[in-house]
Amino acid sequence: MPWQELSPMDLREEFVAEYETGWFTVTELCVGYGISRKTGHKWIRRYQQAGRPGLRDRSRRPWSHPRTTPPAIVAALLAARTRFPLWSAGKLVTWLRGEQPRQPWPTRACAYTLLARHGDEVARPRSGPSSQRCRVGSVLVPPAAANAVWTTDFKGPFRVRDGRVCHPLTIRDGFSRYVLGCVSLAAESYALTRRVFARVFAEYGLPDAIRSDNGRPFAGPGLAGLSRLNVWWLQMGIRLERIAPGHPEQNGSHEQFHRVLKRHTTRPPAPTLRGQQRAFDRFCAEYNEERPHDALAGAVPALFYTPSTRALPAQLARPSYPLHWDVRSVDLIGQVSWHNRPLFLSTALHGHRVAFEEIAEAQWRVWFGRVPLGLFDERRRRWIVDGKSRA
Repeated sequence: MPWQELSPMDLREEFVAEYETGWFTVTELCVGYGISRKTGHKWIRRYQQAGRPGLRDRSRRPWSHPRTTPPAIVAALLAARTRFPLWSAGKLVTWLRGEQPRQPWPTRACAYTLLARHGDEVARPRSGPSSQRCRVGSVLVPPAAANAVWTTDFKGPFRVRDGRVCHPLTIRDGFSRYVLGCVSLAAESYALTRRVFARVFAEYGLPDAIRSDNGRPFAGPGLAGLSRLNVWWLQMGIRLERIAPGHPEQNGSHEQFHRVLKRHTTRPPAPTLRGQQRAFDRFCAEYNEERPHDALAGAVPALFYTPSTRALPAQLARPSYPLHWDVRSVDLIGQVSWHNRPLFLSTALHGHRVAFEEIAEAQWRVWFGRVPLGLFDERRRRWIVDGKSRA
């Protein structure tokens, strides 16, 4: 006959059954089963209250815990998630603290756990931005005040549902992260881009500098990589900043903004370009006025941005140069006459005057207004760039 193994449930049920016969006292049964009288009385009591299910092992988890997040806090966190479905857990907590600063809001990690427990998938906080090194020997200095540096770029084309292509042009203040413009354009052209910047300049004034990449219409071929847009900015006294080719991380804050913009406004895209613009406008209002930013210690960009005191000029002044400099006019194809021979500078400078300053024998520094564009070696008829000559 095989051995019969009894489970703890079987032993407890047998213990109670023998007790109910009345033939044994609790003390005698506890001695026989090798348990304490306290344990014996516990199993008898549970059986009398719940029957056989009462003999199952119960969780030792406490009914309450002093560090448990209150249900009202969890409910408020879930309500914030419903209102802002694409925000991270950290931004939700930061926003809630701003709305109700006296409440004991959870930490970011705890908020992430609570949301995940309720079936929500939220991205964990990203690591901080890397240092913004530009070209060899130069560093992009972070802006110290509003309008010190604006950043701009095209997010990248995509099709709206009617088949037309949307090219979003974005402009932000680098210090406050305030979105100055997010405009749906039909093409990445100079004319359309200039029109947008003219509206933004009229509304917010002029920045000290504008940072961009090296693509059109923000850069072009020829001397100093100038484009017609650059020349227009330089005429207004705006300094140019360009990231190194192939290094979008040097404009990392703007790139991160594009990721957020895409997630909020293009999945799915709007039916028309006009509808897509309305989606951009709604998002920018939320981004500027409600969405907390880690770089601003949880504040919103609108608290840190004020328009520039430099107004858009009604008329652009022609650059003036010292009398001893050699001033030349750039022709239609971007050339000047130098010793009766054509010298190419840039088609972006067509119709403008540049000046040649002699800094050494047969070496000239070329200026456009107060901006040096490059060095020209007259003997070899070559431009000197980063200490090296090129045709």
